[in-house]
Amino acid sequence: MKKESAFWNDKHHGFVKFAVVTSLVVLLFLLFRSNGVINWIRSGHEIRRQEKMIREYRRDIEKMDRTIYDLTHDKDSLEKHARELFHMTAPGEDVYIEE
Repeated sequence: MKKESAFWNDKHHGFVKFAVVTSLVVLLFLLFRSNGVINWIRSGHEIRRQEKMIREYRRDIEKMDRTIYDLTHDKDSLEKHARELFHMTAPGEDVYIEE
């Protein structure tokens, strides 16, 4: 304990004490401010999550666009889609529904 108190009470270590205290204050200021590092990291995670959702939605939109195109330009695909949607069959056709 004497070595520690001698270190902190030595007149030549005034700059070290100042540097340690200043570093702690700056570190606390950077970490816990409203624009601090913690909020910056949280925002980064949120941005990545939302970008992933945007990519998924774009894929869904492209899939829906292809389906719309097929349904509006091809009578056979329209008939197939309607039969699958409403569980209807063509004469002589067997339908198996899996759940």
